[in-house]
Amino acid sequence: MTGTIPGNLFTTAMAVMPHTNVGRALDMALSLDVPFWPQLPLYSYYEDMYVQAAEHFPGMVVDMEKRTLRFSMDKFAEELEETLLRFDDPAFFDVSETYSAVYHRFLKLDLADRPAIRGQLEGPISFGFNVLDQDERPILFDDTVRPFMLDFMARRLNVQLARLKKRNPNAFMFVDEPGLQFLFSAMAGYGDIKARADLDYFFAQVDRPRGIHLCGNPDWDFLLRMDLDVLSLDVYTNGEIFSSYAAAVQKFLDRGGVIVWGMVPTGFEAFAQEEIPSLIRRLEDIWKTLWAKGIDRELMIARSMLSPATCCLINPDKEKTVERAFAAVNRMADTLRNTYKL
Repeated sequence: MTGTIPGNLFTTAMAVMPHTNVGRALDMALSLDVPFWPQLPLYSYYEDMYVQAAEHFPGMVVDMEKRTLRFSMDKFAEELEETLLRFDDPAFFDVSETYSAVYHRFLKLDLADRPAIRGQLEGPISFGFNVLDQDERPILFDDTVRPFMLDFMARRLNVQLARLKKRNPNAFMFVDEPGLQFLFSAMAGYGDIKARADLDYFFAQVDRPRGIHLCGNPDWDFLLRMDLDVLSLDVYTNGEIFSSYAAAVQKFLDRGGVIVWGMVPTGFEAFAQEEIPSLIRRLEDIWKTLWAKGIDRELMIARSMLSPATCCLINPDKEKTVERAFAAVNRMADTLRNTYKL
Protein backbone atom coordinates (compact mmCIF):
# COMPACT_ATOMS: atom_id res chain seq x y z
CA MET A 1 0.00 0.00 0.00
CA THR A 2 1.52 3.30 -1.05
CA GLY A 3 -1.00 5.67 0.52
CA THR A 4 -2.72 8.62 -1.08
CA ILE A 5 -1.66 12.26 -1.02
CA PRO A 6 -4.77 14.35 -0.41
CA GLY A 7 -5.70 17.32 -2.57
CA ASN A 8 -8.91 19.31 -2.21
CA LEU A 9 -6.98 22.38 -0.99
CA PHE A 10 -5.75 20.84 2.26
CA THR A 11 -2.96 22.82 3.91
CA THR A 12 0.63 22.00 4.78
CA ALA A 13 3.94 23.92 4.98
CA MET A 14 7.68 23.61 4.61
CA ALA A 15 9.36 22.17 7.66
CA VAL A 16 12.14 24.71 8.27
CA MET A 17 10.85 27.10 10.93
CA PRO A 18 12.44 29.99 12.89
CA HIS A 19 11.20 28.80 16.27
CA THR A 20 13.41 28.05 19.26
CA ASN A 21 10.46 26.89 21.34
CA VAL A 22 10.05 23.26 20.29
CA GLY A 23 6.52 22.86 21.61
CA ARG A 24 5.31 26.01 19.89
CA ALA A 25 6.80 24.90 16.57
CA LEU A 26 5.07 21.55 16.83
CA ASP A 27 1.76 23.22 17.68
CA MET A 28 2.06 25.36 14.55
CA ALA A 29 2.78 22.33 12.38
CA LEU A 30 -0.27 20.61 13.85
CA SER A 31 -2.43 23.66 13.05
CA LEU A 32 -2.41 22.67 9.37
CA ASP A 33 -4.45 19.90 7.74
CA VAL A 34 -1.36 17.86 6.85
CA PRO A 35 1.15 18.27 9.68
CA PHE A 36 4.86 17.56 9.60
CA TRP A 37 7.75 17.49 12.05
CA PRO A 38 9.49 20.89 12.14
CA GLN A 39 13.18 21.50 11.46
CA LEU A 40 14.56 24.16 13.80
CA PRO A 41 18.06 25.35 12.78
CA LEU A 42 17.94 28.35 15.14
CA TYR A 43 17.35 25.95 18.02
CA SER A 44 20.35 23.79 17.07
CA TYR A 45 22.82 23.60 14.19
CA TYR A 46 22.12 19.86 14.09
CA GLU A 47 18.71 20.83 12.66
CA ASP A 48 20.16 22.69 9.68
CA MET A 49 18.66 20.77 6.76
CA TYR A 50 22.07 19.86 5.34
CA VAL A 51 23.53 18.83 8.68
CA GLN A 52 20.41 16.81 9.50
CA ALA A 53 20.71 14.96 6.19
CA ALA A 54 24.41 14.32 6.86
CA GLU A 55 23.83 12.21 9.97
CA HIS A 56 25.90 9.00 9.67
CA PHE A 57 27.11 9.97 6.15
CA PRO A 58 30.76 8.87 6.04
CA GLY A 59 33.35 11.61 5.67
CA MET A 60 31.33 14.43 7.22
CA VAL A 61 33.02 16.97 9.48
CA VAL A 62 30.54 19.03 11.51
CA ASP A 63 31.85 21.98 13.54
CA MET A 64 29.06 22.95 15.91
CA GLU A 65 30.87 26.02 17.23
CA LYS A 66 31.60 27.50 13.80
CA ARG A 67 28.37 26.07 12.34
CA THR A 68 30.09 24.51 9.35
CA LEU A 69 29.62 21.24 7.49
CA ARG A 70 32.48 19.90 5.39
CA PHE A 71 33.56 16.63 3.77
CA SER A 72 36.85 14.78 3.98
CA MET A 73 37.67 12.14 1.37
CA ASP A 74 40.16 10.50 3.74
CA LYS A 75 37.50 10.28 6.44
CA PHE A 76 35.03 8.93 3.86
CA ALA A 77 37.43 6.14 2.95
CA GLU A 78 37.93 5.30 6.62
CA GLU A 79 34.22 5.18 7.46
CA LEU A 80 32.68 3.76 4.28
CA GLU A 81 33.09 0.06 5.07
CA GLU A 82 31.45 0.36 8.50
CA THR A 83 28.57 2.34 6.98
CA LEU A 84 27.99 -0.29 4.30
CA LEU A 85 27.84 -2.99 6.97
CA ARG A 86 24.89 -1.14 8.52
CA PHE A 87 22.93 -0.55 5.29
CA ASP A 88 20.23 -3.00 6.39
CA ASP A 89 19.81 -1.38 9.82
CA PRO A 90 16.79 0.99 9.75
CA ALA A 91 17.77 2.63 13.05
CA PHE A 92 21.08 3.70 11.53
CA PHE A 93 19.30 5.66 8.80
CA ASP A 94 16.61 7.25 10.94
CA VAL A 95 16.77 10.79 12.35
CA SER A 96 18.16 10.65 15.88
CA GLU A 97 16.99 12.76 18.81
CA THR A 98 20.30 14.65 18.64
CA TYR A 99 19.55 15.79 15.10
CA SER A 100 15.89 16.65 15.71
CA ALA A 101 14.24 17.93 18.87
CA VAL A 102 10.75 17.19 17.57
CA TYR A 103 10.77 14.20 15.18
CA HIS A 104 10.40 11.56 17.87
CA ARG A 105 7.77 13.62 19.69
CA PHE A 106 5.84 13.82 16.43
CA LEU A 107 5.97 10.05 16.03
CA LYS A 108 4.38 9.57 19.47
CA LEU A 109 1.28 11.60 18.53
CA ASP A 110 -2.05 10.13 17.44
CA LEU A 111 -2.12 11.26 13.81
CA ALA A 112 -4.41 8.60 12.34
CA ASP A 113 -7.35 10.98 11.84
CA ARG A 114 -5.38 13.41 9.67
CA PRO A 115 -5.86 13.26 5.87
CA ALA A 116 -2.09 12.67 5.70
CA ILE A 117 1.16 13.51 7.47
CA ARG A 118 4.50 14.42 5.96
CA GLY A 119 8.22 14.09 6.49
CA GLN A 120 11.19 15.49 4.64
CA LEU A 121 14.89 15.17 3.93
CA GLU A 122 17.34 17.23 1.94
CA GLY A 123 17.67 15.84 -1.57
CA PRO A 124 20.90 14.51 -3.08
CA ILE A 125 21.38 17.20 -5.73
CA SER A 126 21.17 20.06 -3.26
CA PHE A 127 23.13 18.17 -0.62
CA GLY A 128 25.85 17.36 -3.12
CA PHE A 129 26.05 20.96 -4.35
CA ASN A 130 26.19 22.42 -0.85
CA VAL A 131 28.70 20.14 0.84
CA LEU A 132 32.32 20.83 -0.19
CA ASP A 133 35.30 18.53 0.11
CA GLN A 134 38.84 19.33 1.23
CA ASP A 135 39.53 20.91 -2.18
CA GLU A 136 36.47 23.22 -2.01
CA ARG A 137 34.73 21.06 -4.61
CA PRO A 138 31.09 20.01 -4.30
CA ILE A 139 30.86 16.29 -3.56
CA LEU A 140 28.19 16.02 -6.28
CA PHE A 141 31.02 16.16 -8.84
CA ASP A 142 32.86 13.17 -7.35
CA ASP A 143 32.11 9.99 -9.28
CA THR A 144 32.91 7.85 -6.24
CA VAL A 145 30.88 9.76 -3.66
CA ARG A 146 27.84 10.63 -5.78
CA PRO A 147 26.51 7.07 -6.43
CA PHE A 148 26.88 6.25 -2.75
CA MET A 149 25.12 9.49 -1.82
CA LEU A 150 22.11 8.61 -4.02
CA ASP A 151 21.78 5.21 -2.35
CA PHE A 152 22.30 6.62 1.14
CA MET A 153 19.70 9.40 0.80
CA ALA A 154 17.14 7.03 -0.71
CA ARG A 155 17.59 4.67 2.23
CA ARG A 156 17.12 7.52 4.72
CA LEU A 157 13.92 8.63 3.02
CA ASN A 158 12.46 5.12 3.01
CA VAL A 159 13.23 4.50 6.68
CA GLN A 160 11.56 7.75 7.70
CA LEU A 161 8.53 7.15 5.48
CA ALA A 162 8.04 3.67 6.93
CA ARG A 163 7.93 5.11 10.44
CA LEU A 164 5.51 7.85 9.43
CA LYS A 165 3.18 5.36 7.73
CA LYS A 166 2.76 3.61 11.06
CA ARG A 167 1.19 6.83 12.35
CA ASN A 168 -0.87 7.51 9.22
CA PRO A 169 -1.21 5.31 6.10
CA ASN A 170 -1.25 8.39 3.83
CA ALA A 171 2.15 9.65 4.97
CA PHE A 172 4.39 11.03 2.25
CA MET A 173 7.79 12.67 1.88
CA PHE A 174 9.16 15.93 0.55
CA VAL A 175 12.62 15.71 -0.97
CA ASP A 176 13.86 19.27 -0.47
CA GLU A 177 15.79 20.28 -3.59
CA PRO A 178 16.54 24.02 -3.72
CA GLY A 179 19.67 23.22 -5.73
CA LEU A 180 17.66 22.12 -8.78
CA GLN A 181 17.33 25.73 -9.88
CA PHE A 182 21.09 25.83 -10.51
CA LEU A 183 21.22 22.81 -12.82
CA PHE A 184 20.82 24.90 -15.92
CA SER A 185 23.23 27.69 -15.04
CA ALA A 186 26.65 27.99 -16.60
CA MET A 187 28.20 27.64 -13.15
CA ALA A 188 26.61 24.34 -12.32
CA GLY A 189 29.21 22.02 -13.85
CA TYR A 190 26.58 19.30 -13.67
CA GLY A 191 24.03 19.36 -16.46
CA ASP A 192 20.44 18.30 -16.90
CA ILE A 193 21.24 15.04 -18.72
CA LYS A 194 23.39 13.76 -15.85
CA ALA A 195 20.90 15.09 -13.32
CA ARG A 196 18.03 13.32 -15.07
CA ALA A 197 19.85 9.99 -14.99
CA ASP A 198 20.87 10.40 -11.36
CA LEU A 199 17.41 11.51 -10.20
CA ASP A 200 15.71 8.69 -12.12
CA TYR A 201 18.05 6.24 -10.41
CA PHE A 202 17.46 7.88 -7.04
CA PHE A 203 13.67 8.00 -7.22
CA ALA A 204 13.51 4.42 -8.48
CA GLN A 205 14.79 3.49 -5.00
CA VAL A 206 12.49 5.85 -3.05
CA ASP A 207 9.20 4.45 -1.82
CA ARG A 208 5.92 6.17 -2.74
CA PRO A 209 4.36 8.58 -2.19
CA ARG A 210 7.30 10.90 -2.80
CA GLY A 211 7.79 14.35 -4.24
CA ILE A 212 10.00 17.40 -4.48
CA HIS A 213 9.75 20.71 -2.71
CA LEU A 214 11.73 23.73 -3.85
CA CYS A 215 11.38 27.48 -3.54
CA GLY A 216 13.44 28.42 -6.59
CA ASN A 217 12.78 28.55 -10.32
CA PRO A 218 14.12 25.46 -12.12
CA ASP A 219 13.26 24.16 -15.57
CA TRP A 220 9.65 23.26 -14.77
CA ASP A 221 9.28 20.96 -17.76
CA PHE A 222 12.26 18.95 -16.49
CA LEU A 223 10.72 18.71 -13.03
CA LEU A 224 7.11 18.02 -14.06
CA ARG A 225 8.21 15.12 -16.27
CA MET A 226 9.85 13.32 -13.34
CA ASP A 227 8.13 10.33 -11.75
CA LEU A 228 6.81 12.24 -8.72
CA ASP A 229 3.58 12.08 -6.75
CA VAL A 230 3.70 15.66 -5.43
CA LEU A 231 5.39 18.92 -6.38
CA SER A 232 5.58 21.80 -3.89
CA LEU A 233 6.63 25.22 -5.15
CA ASP A 234 6.80 28.95 -4.40
CA VAL A 235 4.01 30.05 -6.73
CA TYR A 236 3.88 33.50 -5.10
CA THR A 237 7.22 34.28 -6.78
CA ASN A 238 7.21 31.89 -9.74
CA GLY A 239 3.53 31.60 -10.65
CA GLU A 240 3.66 33.48 -13.94
CA ILE A 241 6.54 31.34 -15.19
CA PHE A 242 4.99 28.11 -13.89
CA SER A 243 1.67 28.82 -15.62
CA SER A 244 3.46 28.92 -18.98
CA TYR A 245 4.13 25.17 -18.67
CA ALA A 246 0.48 24.15 -19.03
CA ALA A 247 1.17 21.07 -21.15
CA ALA A 248 3.63 19.66 -18.62
CA VAL A 249 1.28 20.53 -15.73
CA GLN A 250 -1.53 18.68 -17.52
CA LYS A 251 0.59 15.55 -17.93
CA PHE A 252 1.65 15.72 -14.29
CA LEU A 253 -1.98 15.91 -13.15
CA ASP A 254 -3.02 13.16 -15.57
CA ARG A 255 -0.46 10.86 -13.90
CA GLY A 256 -2.13 11.56 -10.56
CA GLY A 257 0.30 14.21 -9.35
CA VAL A 258 -0.60 16.69 -6.61
CA ILE A 259 0.59 20.31 -6.66
CA VAL A 260 1.23 22.23 -3.44
CA TRP A 261 0.70 25.90 -4.28
CA GLY A 262 2.93 28.03 -2.03
CA MET A 263 1.10 31.35 -2.14
CA VAL A 264 1.41 33.05 1.26
CA PRO A 265 4.74 34.91 1.68
CA THR A 266 6.54 34.43 4.98
CA GLY A 267 8.92 37.37 4.67
CA PHE A 268 7.98 40.29 6.90
CA GLU A 269 7.77 42.97 4.19
CA ALA A 270 6.02 40.87 1.55
CA PHE A 271 3.48 39.52 4.03
CA ALA A 272 2.65 43.03 5.27
CA GLN A 273 1.72 44.06 1.72
CA GLU A 274 -0.86 41.30 1.24
CA GLU A 275 -4.33 40.43 2.45
CA ILE A 276 -6.27 37.19 2.05
CA PRO A 277 -8.37 38.56 -0.88
CA SER A 278 -5.27 39.76 -2.75
CA LEU A 279 -3.54 36.42 -2.31
CA ILE A 280 -6.62 34.56 -3.50
CA ARG A 281 -6.88 36.79 -6.58
CA ARG A 282 -3.22 36.25 -7.34
CA LEU A 283 -3.55 32.47 -7.08
CA GLU A 284 -6.77 32.33 -9.08
CA ASP A 285 -5.18 34.43 -11.84
CA ILE A 286 -2.52 31.72 -12.19
CA TRP A 287 -5.15 28.99 -12.13
CA LYS A 288 -7.30 30.78 -14.72
CA THR A 289 -4.30 31.03 -17.03
CA LEU A 290 -3.85 27.26 -16.80
CA TRP A 291 -7.58 26.58 -17.23
CA ALA A 292 -7.64 28.78 -20.32
CA LYS A 293 -4.94 26.53 -21.78
CA GLY A 294 -7.12 23.46 -21.38
CA ILE A 295 -6.39 22.12 -17.91
CA ASP A 296 -9.52 20.72 -16.30
CA ARG A 297 -10.58 22.93 -13.39
CA GLU A 298 -12.13 20.24 -11.21
CA LEU A 299 -9.20 17.87 -11.71
CA MET A 300 -6.66 20.53 -10.78
CA ILE A 301 -8.53 21.67 -7.67
CA ALA A 302 -8.96 18.07 -6.56
CA ARG A 303 -5.19 17.59 -6.85
CA SER A 304 -4.11 20.83 -5.19
CA MET A 305 -2.91 21.71 -1.71
CA LEU A 306 -2.00 25.11 -0.24
CA SER A 307 1.05 26.20 1.73
CA PRO A 308 3.21 29.20 2.58
CA ALA A 309 5.42 30.29 -0.31
CA THR A 310 8.74 29.67 1.44
CA CYS A 311 10.30 29.15 4.81
CA CYS A 312 11.92 32.17 6.51
CA LEU A 313 14.44 32.38 9.35
CA ILE A 314 15.36 36.08 9.31
CA ASN A 315 12.26 38.16 10.03
CA PRO A 316 12.69 41.05 12.49
CA ASP A 317 9.69 39.74 14.43
CA LYS A 318 11.26 36.27 14.57
CA GLU A 319 8.50 33.64 14.31
CA LYS A 320 5.46 35.95 14.37
CA THR A 321 5.11 36.52 10.62
CA VAL A 322 5.62 32.83 9.90
CA GLU A 323 2.83 31.97 12.34
CA ARG A 324 0.57 34.56 10.72
CA ALA A 325 1.37 33.05 7.34
CA PHE A 326 0.34 29.61 8.58
CA ALA A 327 -2.98 31.08 9.80
CA ALA A 328 -3.44 32.88 6.47
CA VAL A 329 -2.97 29.63 4.55
CA ASN A 330 -5.78 28.06 6.57
CA ARG A 331 -8.06 31.04 5.97
CA MET A 332 -7.30 30.97 2.24
CA ALA A 333 -8.12 27.28 2.13
CA ASP A 334 -11.44 27.78 3.92
CA THR A 335 -12.46 30.53 1.48
CA LEU A 336 -11.40 28.61 -1.62
CA ARG A 337 -13.02 25.38 -0.49
CA ASN A 338 -16.28 27.29 -0.14
CA THR A 339 -15.80 28.85 -3.57
CA TYR A 340 -15.14 25.52 -5.27
CA LYS A 341 -17.72 23.56 -3.23
CA LEU A 342 -15.29 21.20 -1.52
